[in-house]
Amino acid sequence: MALLDVLGQRWTMRIMWELHGHAPLPFNALQKRCDGMSSSVLSQRLGVLQDARLAVADADGYRLTTLGTELVEHLLPLVSWSERWAAELDESSQA
Repeated sequence: MALLDVLGQRWTMRIMWELHGHAPLPFNALQKRCDGMSSSVLSQRLGVLQDARLAVADADGYRLTTLGTELVEHLLPLVSWSERWAAELDESSQA
């Protein structure tokens, strides 16, 4: 349940998605990638991710930890599923 509490917060998964597979991102660059979410929300969510040991900050910016990267890798099948789901919804709306 603790993981669902973390991931269920708005923007948290988006932040993880943007950090996945990238070099560390400075705060402002990450904020821009997240459609300019407010700095206070980004700061709070990054704090939650750091407390959960899913992300860390260093001199170059924010990045996922090994645990954070593994979590995103486990979530990637949901991307494929969601694409099929969206296509089915689109087909249903056009029928």
